[in-house]
Amino acid sequence: MKATLFLILVSGLLVTSPPVSAHHSFAAEFDVDSPVELRGVLTKMEWVNPHGWLYIDVTQPDGTVVNWAIEAGGPNQLLRRGLRKTDFPIGLEVLVQGFAAKSGAAKANGQEITTADGRNFIPGRGQQRRWGHGSMG
Repeated sequence: MKATLFLILVSGLLVTSPPVSAHHSFAAEFDVDSPVELRGVLTKMEWVNPHGWLYIDVTQPDGTVVNWAIEAGGPNQLLRRGLRKTDFPIGLEVLVQGFAAKSGAAKANGQEITTADGRNFIPGRGQQRRWGHGSMG
């Protein structure tokens, strides 16, 4: 009897508990017809599941600074590509090519990142469109 009651309670909790993470498709959030190129300085790197995030300060033509959130693949994807957390130190100057968020927010799916020293990273997890190699110059 106690075992049956326990199973009923556990089953009820599993059915009513919220999902651990909200996963979305590329097309639901980003616009493949809105490519962006962002030059800025890395302010933060989140090495988390299901997607990593890079945050960069981008100086606008009027001098204002906008902090952009750049979606990347999850930690396992990044590791399989040979990337490590240490590849993204705060203050790193980067050129990001990707696709803008449909919402108009300062958010993009990163497709290619080029550093000031010429290294290229493929951080994206979405609509992999091959870009020409970017240049920081």
